[in-house]
Amino acid sequence: MAVAGPTGPALSREEVDRALARLGAEHEAVESSLLALQDHAGRRLLEGAELAGVTKDRWEVTEALVTQLWVYFDAYTDALEAARELRARRRWPTQGELSELTDLLRGTGITLPAGPPAATAVLLGASAKLSERLSLHELVDRMNSWYARALDVVVAADAVWSALPARIDLLAAELQRSRALAHSVGVRPGDHPAGDDLERIADELAALRSEVISDPLAFWTGAPAGTAPGGGRPDTGRYDRAALALEDVRREIEAVLDVRQDAEQRLMRVRDVLSRADRTLGEARQARVEVLSKIAASEVPAVSGPPTVLYEQLAVASEHRRAARWHRLSPLLESLEQRAEEELLRARESLTAVTAPLAVRAELRGRLDAYRAKAARLGLAEDHFIIERYDVARRMLWSAPCDLVAAEGAVLRFQRAVAEAAAPPARSAVPGAAEGRGES
Repeated sequence: MAVAGPTGPALSREEVDRALARLGAEHEAVESSLLALQDHAGRRLLEGAELAGVTKDRWEVTEALVTQLWVYFDAYTDALEAARELRARRRWPTQGELSELTDLLRGTGITLPAGPPAATAVLLGASAKLSERLSLHELVDRMNSWYARALDVVVAADAVWSALPARIDLLAAELQRSRALAHSVGVRPGDHPAGDDLERIADELAALRSEVISDPLAFWTGAPAGTAPGGGRPDTGRYDRAALALEDVRREIEAVLDVRQDAEQRLMRVRDVLSRADRTLGEARQARVEVLSKIAASEVPAVSGPPTVLYEQLAVASEHRRAARWHRLSPLLESLEQRAEEELLRARESLTAVTAPLAVRAELRGRLDAYRAKAARLGLAEDHFIIERYDVARRMLWSAPCDLVAAEGAVLRFQRAVAEAAAPPARSAVPGAAEGRGES
């Protein structure tokens, strides 16, 4: 029966062998992890960078932590070697050796320094001591925990440095191309809002790159607690906003380029629209004179003059084109195109309003001629009453000035006369009830 010691009953030979095998496997895993951390590209970059902010604070703690990890690993190695040497003395260890091995494998016989104050205070908090005694199991758990914390910092910094600086450099190169293109069309700082935007984006990218290089952990969004070390993603919010702003500026520059390519055709179209509007207004003015002379008692709206302001702006636009001021021509040309179309529509509406009385007279004349033809088909062309009604309406419609109200009444009387003459006589019990044709 095993003799009980401070750590409980002594382990058997088989239990000691299994414990040594497990601890040996853990030793190899920890050593591999520490060597991988030592060779990690992110750690080498952190060691050589001029850090600031959050990253500087966390790396100071992490760097001390990595040093402490190697101290703990060396202590772990020494304890494991001591246990292996004791076990290798003989194939069948004595009871005293088994008790000693049990104390080595289970007991808190490993005395360790607490390490630098910065790392100890952060990681152990109120339990920080100048030294402490741990078991091999506790030592492995602590090394695993500290390794995860160190790896989290290294992986996060490496992920940010791998993702953001390269993307910022690509965006900065794209910005330089956009800036050169903008200058070629006159989009420069102080002269055009897009030029000012390009300068602001350039300053933002330069500041962003500098901050990312010196403080990568400030651009890291960590994953929820309990995830694997390095869980999370780079925070690309500022980069994304700069990229969107550059895209907006690029579209504006492309619009200016489009203006440069087809400016002459667009200016010609504006001139043509304004010319048509001017001719339409001229027709409206002539029609107004005709209406006032030929139509009596008719309210005719006034006709405005030619769009001189638009012609002046058109001249300015032409000057911008000759001077290659494309950034100024672009908004002016868009405004001219819209206002020219509005001016043509206004001119057409003015012509329609002015000629409305003439249209009414033409409609009455057409109606009169149509009913005259109908009367002829019905054999009423020699009817004196019909002829009289027709002559009255015709004199009113073809006289100047024409009273449209009276003329319309005359046409209606002629229509009724034709309709009554064409209708069959109505039967009546009263003699002479159908005599007479109505009054004029």
